[in-house]
Amino acid sequence: MTDLYRPDDQRPHNFGGLLTVAPNMLEFMAQAERVARTQASILVRGQTGSGKELVARYIHDQSRRAAQPFSAINCAALSRELMASELFGHKRGAFTGATHDRTGLFELTDGGTLFLDEIAEMPLDIQAGLLRVLQDRCFTPLGSSEVLHTDIRLVSATHKSLRKLAADGDFREDLMYRVRVVPLYLPPLKSRVGDVAMLSWQFIHSLNQENERHIDSITASAYDALLAYDWPGNIRELINVITYAHAIGEGPTIQLQDLPPELRGEAPPDESEISIEQNERDRILALMQQHKGHKQAVADAMGISRATLWRKMKSLQLM
Repeated sequence: MTDLYRPDDQRPHNFGGLLTVAPNMLEFMAQAERVARTQASILVRGQTGSGKELVARYIHDQSRRAAQPFSAINCAALSRELMASELFGHKRGAFTGATHDRTGLFELTDGGTLFLDEIAEMPLDIQAGLLRVLQDRCFTPLGSSEVLHTDIRLVSATHKSLRKLAADGDFREDLMYRVRVVPLYLPPLKSRVGDVAMLSWQFIHSLNQENERHIDSITASAYDALLAYDWPGNIRELINVITYAHAIGEGPTIQLQDLPPELRGEAPPDESEISIEQNERDRILALMQQHKGHKQAVADAMGISRATLWRKMKSLQLM
C-alpha cells in the first residue's frame, strides 16, 4: 500500500496571520519585532508572493503606532497619475476627471504606518515627493498650494536591488538611503524548512471547510513533489497549487496526478506557440474564476503587474 502523509499535531507560530515553523523565519520575525520598536524606515526585500505585506502589518501592530492607521499601496499596480492622487490627494479640477477633492494616504495615515509595496516601480517625480515627506514631514496635494504636515512611519518592499536601480539612474539615491534605513530580507518559501508541508495542510483544511471534497492525506510521491519544487511564486503559488489539486482530484487523498504539470516535472504536451498561448489563456481564466474576477488578485497570483495582466488579456482576447 502506498505510504500516506497526514497532518501532524505541530502548531505553527502565528505572526499576525503569517504562519511558520521554519527556524530562519522565526529569526526573521524576531528581527522584525525588534525594529518595530523604533521609528526607522524599513525596507523588506523578498520575492513576489512571499508575504511582505503581512510582515509590514505585523511591524505596525508591534509598534507604538499600532492604534493609528495602517495603509498599503502597490506601486506596480497603479498608473503614475493614480499613484500621485492616492498618495498626495488632489483638489477638484487638478486634472481631467478630478470632479471632487480627494484625501491622500499621506494625510489619512498621519500618525500611523504606510506600506509601499514594489517601491522600485515608483516614478522618479513621485519619488521626489516621497523624499520631501520623509525629510520634512510635509507634502502638497495635487492642484493645491497648501502645505500639509504628516507623521508617517514608512515600511516599503521590493524584490529588486535599490542600490542597483540607483546606480542605473532608475531610483533616487537620496531616497534609497531614506527608505532602506533598516533592510530586512524575507526568506523565500523554498528555504523555509517545514513551511511547505505545514502551509499545505493549512490550505487543505480551509478548502475542506469551503468545498464538498474532504482531503485527509497526501501520497508519498505527491508529498515529495511538493517538497522538491522551487516555488518561484512562493506562498501565492502554493495556495494555487493546493486549490488546483483540491479541485482536480477525487477522494480523500491528493495524488501525484492531481498536481500541476510543473510539479510533476512534466513539460507541456505541445511546446508550440499555440499550445503555450492556450495554456496561458486557461490559467488566466481559472484564476479569474478562483478570485471572482478581481484582476489585481489574479495579477498577484501570476507574479505580474495589473497593467501586464491587462495587456495579456487583451492579446488573448479575454476582454
